[in-house]
Amino acid sequence: MTATTPWPVLDRAHAALRTVVADLTAADLDRPTPCTEWNVTQVLQHAAGDQRAYAAAITGHDGPTENPFEPSGTLDGTPAALVEPALVASAGAFATVTADASTPTPLPQGSLPAPVAVGAAALDAAVHAWDVAVAAGRPSPLDDALAADLLPVARSIVEPLRQYGAYAPALDPARGDGPSAELLRYLGRNPAWTA
Repeated sequence: MTATTPWPVLDRAHAALRTVVADLTAADLDRPTPCTEWNVTQVLQHAAGDQRAYAAAITGHDGPTENPFEPSGTLDGTPAALVEPALVASAGAFATVTADASTPTPLPQGSLPAPVAVGAAALDAAVHAWDVAVAAGRPSPLDDALAADLLPVARSIVEPLRQYGAYAPALDPARGDGPSAELLRYLGRNPAWTA
């Protein structure tokens, strides 16, 4: 993986989403996802919109073209053509952020310490990469190392977001959960979910 930002966790999360998108076929786009009201196309639209929203919060431009929480389900072009520019915009914006900065975010919490803001964007990309991968019957791109890095960020930002429907209620931990399963359950996702 080639680093595109000074933030390895964001680069790894973006790489996970890119990998999943690259493997999608047209038949995958209408599949149901762990985001029960959205299919693969809608999750991709949401994920791309969220990355653009992070970029816009920092730069004042490159924002989403539609509400990320009301994805249309209609895709003009390929999944890569939708997602790649959003990842580039997000990476470009976060490349300007220093570790000691307070960084604007599109979250209701507003500005956050840079490592938390970066982690929030990475969390969004990584969990939606997992959503799309399992919906399409592909291997999970969310490895335990990435999940372990994202779990503290999730614990610091997710609770107030649940009231907005951004995350489902947490599921009870299970004995033997590794970091990936622990993170997914905390975000309200069943690690064993299948389409």
